[in-house]
Amino acid sequence: MTLLERLGVSLPIVQAPMAGISTPELAASVSNAGGLGSIGVGATDPAGARALIEGVRARTDRPFNVNLFVHASARRDPAGEAAWLEALAPVFARYGTEPPARLRTLYKSFAEDDEMLAMLTELAPAVVSFHFGLPGAERIAALRSAGCVLLATATSLAEAEAIARAGLDAVVAQGWEAGGHRGVFDPEAADDRLGTMALTRLLVVRSGLPVIAAGAIMDGHAIAAALALGAAAAQLGTAFVACPESGADQAYRHALAGPAADHTVMTRAISGRPARCLKNRFTEWGEHVAVVPPGYPMTYDAGKALNAAANRAGESGFGAHWAGQGAPLARAMPAAELVTVLADECRAAARRG
Repeated sequence: MTLLERLGVSLPIVQAPMAGISTPELAASVSNAGGLGSIGVGATDPAGARALIEGVRARTDRPFNVNLFVHASARRDPAGEAAWLEALAPVFARYGTEPPARLRTLYKSFAEDDEMLAMLTELAPAVVSFHFGLPGAERIAALRSAGCVLLATATSLAEAEAIARAGLDAVVAQGWEAGGHRGVFDPEAADDRLGTMALTRLLVVRSGLPVIAAGAIMDGHAIAAALALGAAAAQLGTAFVACPESGADQAYRHALAGPAADHTVMTRAISGRPARCLKNRFTEWGEHVAVVPPGYPMTYDAGKALNAAANRAGESGFGAHWAGQGAPLARAMPAAELVTVLADECRAAARRG
């Protein structure tokens, strides 16, 4: 049985699980069109995750993916966090407010979230995927017993080998070009920054797992290229941001359709983990600040507060406008229509060889 058959989808198109951007409407539309829709629940609690899953199920009877963050427990550094808030203070002052008095740990890792595990084993979504690392063997076994197909992101062969040893069903090969948070297991370790195509082929040959290519894939021609390298499917995120069903606000959509799309940058300034974003005022500030950002997700607490303050003052340049290097190729159309266009382009590219 192929990976697509196991996933229960007819097209080699996976919509990336962008937390906060991938809505139930978007995920269901992609699944109904023959791809694999996804929702990200790493930025919510079990009750919020349940509502998202039930929201997708209310709109489709097709399989979809539920994505979880499995980051290492946050290591607090009071002195470093205070220095970061002090560095941000002049920027907050520009918008008439002050930074938070202290940073909160916004998101709980699935590695230690028993309530999230209980909810997932109860609802048993068809596909569950992991980002930033892997949960323990007992959690993997529980999800497998519930009948879930399990995926995880890898940015290197070593991470893919760990995914294979854990007994997961497939690996998402996330290239350096990809938008959003880089899925590295250890953000402090050296990163070889492998591109999508090189990483995809490496994992096809060496990982022993079916591979889903991810990173700057925006049209059917790129999907066909990934499939030609041996990938079982391709995952697209930025390509779906401009769809009306996504949760992107107007500032995000405007930035994606403008010159900023030509200049994505990898930054830690927004969340504390490396993530690719449309170049904006926040990323430019991050390029020049001398203070090292605190860890994830504490840094995100300050980033969200700054974005909210700037928005109140009419400034949209501090948003987490995640996007891959293929951003200039984004097309604004309904998700189901986009899936159809992608599939047609992929078939046409394959016929041309």
